[in-house]
Formats: sequence, C-alpha cells, structure tokens
Amino acid sequence: MSRRGAYDAVVVGAGMVGSATALALAQADLRVALVEERVPPPWRADDEVDLRVVALAPSSVDLLDGLGVWRDIAAARASAYRRMHVWDAENGAALDFDAAQYAQPELGWIVENRLIQHALWQAVERDGRIERPCPARVVATSDDGDVRQLTFADEARVATKLAIAADGAASPLRELAGIATRGRDYGQRAIVAHVATERAHEETAWQRFTPQGPLAFLPLADGRSSIVWSVPDAEAERLLALDDHAFRAELGCAFDFRLGPILATTPRASFPLKLKLAERYIAPRFALIGDAAHQVHPLAGQGVNLGFRDVATLVEAIGAARARGADPAAEPTLRRYERRRRSDNAISAWSFDGIDRLFRSGFEPLVAARGVGVRVVNALGPVKRLLMGHAAGR
Repeated sequence: MSRRGAYDAVVVGAGMVGSATALALAQADLRVALVEERVPPPWRADDEVDLRVVALAPSSVDLLDGLGVWRDIAAARASAYRRMHVWDAENGAALDFDAAQYAQPELGWIVENRLIQHALWQAVERDGRIERPCPARVVATSDDGDVRQLTFADEARVATKLAIAADGAASPLRELAGIATRGRDYGQRAIVAHVATERAHEETAWQRFTPQGPLAFLPLADGRSSIVWSVPDAEAERLLALDDHAFRAELGCAFDFRLGPILATTPRASFPLKLKLAERYIAPRFALIGDAAHQVHPLAGQGVNLGFRDVATLVEAIGAARARGADPAAEPTLRRYERRRRSDNAISAWSFDGIDRLFRSGFEPLVAARGVGVRVVNALGPVKRLLMGHAAGR
C-alpha cells in the first residue's frame, strides 16, 4: 500500500457492501483503499447459477446504477419479480403485491450474490483510483487522534482518516475496535437450492409461512426458482441428507405444490440464521457498515438492501461534511450516519424477528388473529403501499 500520507478512507472487506462503499467514496474524489483477504471469486455466464441470491430493492438498484454497474448486472443475468404472494400455511390468509398497482415495472430483482460482487470488483479494478491490497488482513487498529492506524498481518501499517469495517457478520475489525453485539441464534438454518417446477413461476416471489419457518420461491431468469427454506437445525440436517427424489417430495409438500411438483433440484447448501446488532456503529475515525453492523433474518430478503442503504447514508454524510468544509471523518459526521442507520436497521431487524415469532406460533387464538390481521392488511391499499415503500427504500 502507498505510504504517501493518510488515506481519506480504508474499507476493509470487498463484499458487495464494501466494494460499493469504496467505489462511491472514490467517485466523491476521496483517496481510498479497499482491503480484502482473498480475491472475490469470478463470475462467468456459463457457470451454474450461484445458490445464494438476493432480492434487490429499487433503492439498491438506484445505488448500483449510480456506481455504473447495474447495466452490466442486468445484462448478465438478473430476474425481475413483478408480483409477490405471501401466505400463512395455518390459516390460508394471504398478502398480494403487484407492481402494476404502483405504476412500477417491477417490485425488485433477484440477482446472484457472486454476480453483484464480481461486477463491483471489476468496477473497482477499472476505476484506477482505489488501491487494492489483496490478500491482506488487518490484525490491529488504534486511534491516533487525527488518523486511525491499521496494522496488517505482514506488520505493514497504514494511516487513514476513516476506517470502515465491511468485513461481514463475524467482523474481525469490529472485534478489534471493541464494539459489542447483541441478538440471538434462531436455532434455524436456511436451505438454498435452485429447483424446476411443473408450472412457471410467473415472475412472482412466493413465500409460505409454516410452523417451522418461512419457505420462499424466488424467480430466476432461466425459469427455475431459487428456494430459501428456513427450518430448525435438526430438520435442516435431515433434509440435507435426503436423496433428491425425497427432498423434492418434501419441498413440494411444504410449498403446498403451489407451482406443481418439483421436477429437478441442484445440490443443496445451508447457512445458520442469527440476529446480530452492533451496540454502536462508530468509534473515533471508525464506522461499521453492512453485515458488520447488522445481521437479520432473511424472511423479508432485506439484508443486503439495508447494507446498501448504509452505504448511501454514510457517503451522503461525508459529502455534506466536505461541502461545509468540516472534517468528513470527525465524530459529528459519523454520528449523523449512526443515528439514521442504527435506528432503521434495529427497527427492521426486530420487526423481522417479531414476524418470525408470530408466524411460527401454533397457539390457535393467535393463528386465528393473525389470519384476520393479514386479510385486513391485504384489503387496505394505503397500508400495503406504505409497506412496499419501506421495502423499496424510497
């Protein structure tokens, strides 16, 4: 890494959120470095579709478009979803959303994690202004007043006016900065795979709430659906051990065969579900962003969207400080970012947690009450519009 003075910002973690942060700051004419332990894996059009996908909200697409990468992502492999159907397995109550009702071409896009990360990393390489030490690992950090020092595993040291931790839910840099987290382990795993069904997915995101957890079928561009099936840990182990025929049968039953029998499936994978919220987002010349700040239940598909909103808010706060002639990495600037994003992320995380608890309950009076509530919400256009506006990030 360059030794000529302090960087304006060093972003640690070149995932989707970290790479987007580095690009946005470089476009704002800051001197930026993006640190990563390993080069992000490449994406190729002839590869099998990545098992991990995200549902990008319009606000996330706006951010990626502003960074100059959305056109490449959309042209490569992305699937718009124009409708959403969510229903309760216990009482049949359902919520329906249709982009046409809101005069929008789509509600969002289903895109592979690896494709987004690849497009962002390629843009970082093309930018030319962003230094990219990789592989590199930060092992210590300290506040030196007007700069923050970062020490690497090879004992190299750099100074930066602002260090940004975008290194994931486990975030070693967050731990080095002494920022604690709170939350809980759901005792669940999300099983992911791509499946072919007898009937077309109709460009619809489907989600069924079952007593074990939510099951989502998300539309892919090749006609298949990406599933995210949240079940208790022991049940996940059982389902992962099944042969394909038995797995397809159980999956179809859990989905109430809404798209007919499951005809084929890719190999399966799973990941643990946790709620984790950082108790603070900032320290002197230091900020958390993305999963390093918040890890939420995937039932609403909002994890990466919350992270991209972090990016937009942090870059906006830094830009406003520079326009006033203030220090963009000083505490008042970072405090503005923290106030806006910590509250929104906490509300979202605990809302998803509450929804998970509510729909996993088999208590009959509660099952009946939530059925009435869902039907009332589905009949109230202004309430549905408010929900969609929040999910869209606009």
